[in-house]
Amino acid sequence: MIPEDVINEIKYRNNIETAVSQYVKLKRRGKNLVGLCPFHSEKTPSFTVYPENGSFYCFGCGAGGDVFTFTGLIENLDYIESVKLLAERSGVTLPQDGYDDSMQRLKNTVYDINRDTARFFHSYLMSREGKWALDYLLGRGLTLKTVKHFGLGAAPDSWDALIKHLKSKGYSESDMLAANVVGKGQRGGLYDRFRKRVMFPIINIRGNIIGFSGRAMPGEDDHGAKYVNTSDTPVYKKSANLFGMNFAKNSCSERVILVEGNMDVISLHQAGFTNTVAPLGTAFTLEQANLLARYTKEIVLMLDADAAGQKAVRRASELLENTGLKTKVVVVPDGKDPDEYIKKNGAERFAALLDGAVSDIEYKLLSAAGGIDTVSDDGKLKYLAAAAEIIAGTDDVMARDVYIGKLCEKYGVSRTALTAKIEEIRRKNRKQSRQKEITDIIRPKFTRDDINPERRRSPKAVSAEETLIAVLLKHPDFCERTARELPPEKMVTTLNRRIYEILIDNVLKGRAPDVSLFAEKFLPAEIGYIVSLQNSEKAGINPEIVLKDCIKVILEEDMLSAAADSMNGTVEDWAENLKSIIEEKQRRTT
Repeated sequence: MIPEDVINEIKYRNNIETAVSQYVKLKRRGKNLVGLCPFHSEKTPSFTVYPENGSFYCFGCGAGGDVFTFTGLIENLDYIESVKLLAERSGVTLPQDGYDDSMQRLKNTVYDINRDTARFFHSYLMSREGKWALDYLLGRGLTLKTVKHFGLGAAPDSWDALIKHLKSKGYSESDMLAANVVGKGQRGGLYDRFRKRVMFPIINIRGNIIGFSGRAMPGEDDHGAKYVNTSDTPVYKKSANLFGMNFAKNSCSERVILVEGNMDVISLHQAGFTNTVAPLGTAFTLEQANLLARYTKEIVLMLDADAAGQKAVRRASELLENTGLKTKVVVVPDGKDPDEYIKKNGAERFAALLDGAVSDIEYKLLSAAGGIDTVSDDGKLKYLAAAAEIIAGTDDVMARDVYIGKLCEKYGVSRTALTAKIEEIRRKNRKQSRQKEITDIIRPKFTRDDINPERRRSPKAVSAEETLIAVLLKHPDFCERTARELPPEKMVTTLNRRIYEILIDNVLKGRAPDVSLFAEKFLPAEIGYIVSLQNSEKAGINPEIVLKDCIKVILEEDMLSAAADSMNGTVEDWAENLKSIIEEKQRRTT
């Protein structure tokens, strides 16, 4: 365990407001700050920062914690890694021992395995045996310089070549499995996960190899699996990383090009467009949008022109909007992908294509016109209705005015009529948004079962437990007296009992009731739950009376629970238990 004074020093030097502001645009609301949550997609701010106690909480998704929790969630780090990162940023020296770094040791081992695996694949690619893979890459227009720059490789057509190599390096089978470079068969034997594939190492922004993407040779797809990718590991989360980001972050360009595939990224980098990245075999995510927002102000979406590509554009632009990034869209002519286009037309034509990128709204308007006969009156009305929905979706007043003017001029419609229609849609959208916001805030109160599944058993007692914990977090002076009146074992739910035990134990040892007390012992969702209690209004204006009422409810519920348990015994046992309960209740009343 890292000493408390060190933790406090790191927190002091990494103010929660400053730390969060690096990723989230915050606005002051009273003594707190609010913004769009970086952990789920939303248009109405439900993410709140509490500078007074150094915490944050999202009323929409339930994420919450302190500066360490936030850094861990946003950077995909565990608690110790978050502490180390913030310590490094603020110049605090951590002690070399005294805390459990087993997870960090495992991560370091996985990094080492990935590095040695990448070297093995690259060495094979450059060997005589790997000529089939090198010929394929060169045939795709890549140079040897590009192949080496991206560390490309090839996996042999073997079930155990990599296993033997890694064993010779001293790695255990469990470590290889943790890195997901090998798999385990039904009979328990290991096998190479990647076989006869061109290999693309995935590198994070810190320069560590975190995973692999393996492409089957044309005509040799493994049961339709054109690509096989590393599953999530202790060092890799595909939804939080982007292929090529390790290079793109150093680009001098003020914009980043987002394409679909690894080969698109590599081809564009080779042609000089080193600001290109791609998702990793999954739909674009909010985590990836937040990652981009740290390095650029503008995104150019260059995705496929088919229905799936258009859907991907809509999703990506919505997520990027949450981050405040400016979004433009390029449709590659003739349905070609960027790799094909730049090979056929060259870098100069591609640069011109980028210069012709249209705004997100303009792209949506152009897409909406597809398949509609806008010459006919019916078709014109149909398109204008769709266009009104698109324009109503932007909060930019000037943008709305510009596009309204363009549509009115092109289709001969009254500006007053189109503006009125758009405002009608916006009123409807605002109403729906408010309703959703209210629902999102209320829902956690009724769907907390996934965090505290014992809630259903006794909602009244759980409410009392939550109120009691909320009071003690704000008024720790009452902890000693409460501990005498309410032993932890009397708490009805396991989660609240754990929180109560740790809180009481630490406060009695002279520690402040801080979220950091729980960081290493609770899951992120549970930390969010604790923070929601810490910042709730449950404490009331008279904590002493509130605590007394809570203790009474919890003890009564405990007695009833004991009576219910006795139902499994004899009638005499049950009667005796009931008698004692009544006597205890009378005693407490008097």
